[in-house]
Parts: sequence; structure tokens; C-alpha cells
Amino acid sequence: MADVTEKARQPHGMGWGKPLVFVLCLLPLAAVVYGAVLGDLGPDPVKALIVMTGDWAIRALLVVFSVSALRSWLGWSRLLRFRRMLGLFAGFYASLHLLVVATYLFAWDWTIVLEELSERPYIIAGFAAWLLMLPMVVTSNNYSVRRLGRRWRQLHQLMYPVMGLAWLHVVWQVRSSYLEALIYGLLIVVLALPRLRRFRLPR
Repeated sequence: MADVTEKARQPHGMGWGKPLVFVLCLLPLAAVVYGAVLGDLGPDPVKALIVMTGDWAIRALLVVFSVSALRSWLGWSRLLRFRRMLGLFAGFYASLHLLVVATYLFAWDWTIVLEELSERPYIIAGFAAWLLMLPMVVTSNNYSVRRLGRRWRQLHQLMYPVMGLAWLHVVWQVRSSYLEALIYGLLIVVLALPRLRRFRLPR
């Protein structure tokens, strides 16, 4: 998830950048824990936990996806310093969402899991997105970059299907308003535009 081969120089006095981003990335978790501990999750706390962790998972993915676009549009190459951390947090929130679903919705019962998978395609899309995220999370380190070489970049192109599957996971759950799903979809398309230029066919 993080292009660790491209390192922007850290200017003097910017050593606070990564600690600040780390703390900001923990704020959604703090909100979830705070609500759970105080019993402030509404009449259906399980549903609230699932929705909160799912929302923050896709938002974290969108933040990671935006780094390359912002660098292309605004020349913010220094953002690359944070992409590895942002990618790992996106994986963390996606895993937390899966953990909440498996614990409170499925009760770790494979019979329930198989039944839900057959009836709810959005669960298949979400689980597939999480599976595709795993190799990117595992290889977000310098050793993997050196070991995989050119294949490392190819592996991290999985971000495209991950974003598509995450969007489907949201769309297929919609019961009334498609506004949120539409916003996510538009953001994904817009943020993908700088990347799509690389795949133009030669004339």
C-alpha cells in the first residue's frame, strides 16, 4: 500500500508529521471505544459498531488512494512519507470491521457464515476486498520492496480491485438513499484518474 521506494526529503522542523498523522489515525478507534465503553451507541449497539468500523475502513482506504492523486495534481510528494502508515491503518480498520462482524453478527459460527454469504453478496464483496488487502499490508515494508523488486509495484495494483469491491460492499447494502454510495463512487473515479493515464494504449 505504501510506495516505500519513493521517499520525500523531510524538511527541518517536520519531525512532528508522522506522530501527528498516527494520532489522527487513532481518533476513529478512540470514538468507537468511547461509545462502546459509555454505552453511547444507540438502541442497536452491534449495528452501530458494524457501521462505524465499516465507514472508517472505507474512509481510510480513500485517504490512502488520494495520496497519488494529490501528488499528481498539487505536487505534494511529501505525502508519500505517510502512505505506508495510512495503508496499515486502512488494513487495521478493515480488519476491525471484519472482527466485529464475525464476533457479533456471525458469532464465529461457520453455518451462519455460509448462510449469510449465500444470501448477502455484499458480504462476499467486503470479504474479498479484505483478502486482497492482506498481501499489500504484509508487504508494506522495505524488506518486501527489495525482495519482490518490480513485482512489488504490480502487487500493490491490487488497490484498484480493493476500492471497487469496497464500493460494491457499500452499494449492495443500500436500502433507501444512494447518496453516500454515490459520493464514494465519484471520489474513487476522480482519485483514479491520474493513475489511469499510465494505462493509455500507444497510438
